[in-house]
Amino acid sequence: MYKSIFHWSGGKDSALCLYLAQQQNKYDIQHLVTTLSSATRRITMHGVRQELLAQQAQQIGLPLTEVWLPEIADIHTYNQQMEAAADHFVSQGITHAIFGDINLQDLREYREQQLARTGLQAVFPLWGRSTRTLVQEFIAIGFKAVVVCVNARLLDASFVGRELDAHFLEALPPGVDPAGENGEFHTFVYDGPLFTRPVDFIVGEKVKKTYAPAADANTEKPAFDTDFWFSELLP
Repeated sequence: MYKSIFHWSGGKDSALCLYLAQQQNKYDIQHLVTTLSSATRRITMHGVRQELLAQQAQQIGLPLTEVWLPEIADIHTYNQQMEAAADHFVSQGITHAIFGDINLQDLREYREQQLARTGLQAVFPLWGRSTRTLVQEFIAIGFKAVVVCVNARLLDASFVGRELDAHFLEALPPGVDPAGENGEFHTFVYDGPLFTRPVDFIVGEKVKKTYAPAADANTEKPAFDTDFWFSELLP
């Protein structure tokens, strides 16, 4: 089997991908790897506290490597941090890095190009599959997840803090990917076949956050959506 690391976000795609990769008996997954903000001590973008991430790893039974990013991390800083982490794993005999990406071609190419510099081979077990089929499989297998972040342009505050289940999927507006593959929503997985026991948490308040926009040079409009609703999860 190939000695591997798994890039773990804490969400549904990661959980399903890890589960399926382990079923293949092809990859010897030795570490979960997650990026966090050193300022907030939370998973980047998802906004989940480090304490809950640590509980996930403990219940899954895999060592967790945390890559800490500064509060304002540009792409150069991110690349440096991730390359340093990859170099460390290569020195330990790791040959493959597994990701839960599904169909964002530019993201896949970026990951492959960055890893090529270190000698790691990128693996995408979910690649090209139907996002609706994947999220339905996630639920059917017995995973449990709560929605922790939504794009405020596409989904209102009522969607955060909810269970990711059939009712949630039915309520999604047209045009929103059922797996949130375009960043429409993010989740925290707290139970399922990977876990020895559920992660304990309490759903807290809802908070709307606005991020400083990056302007598109051609339109002078923000290059990405800047408003997001988050649901606080308390250990």
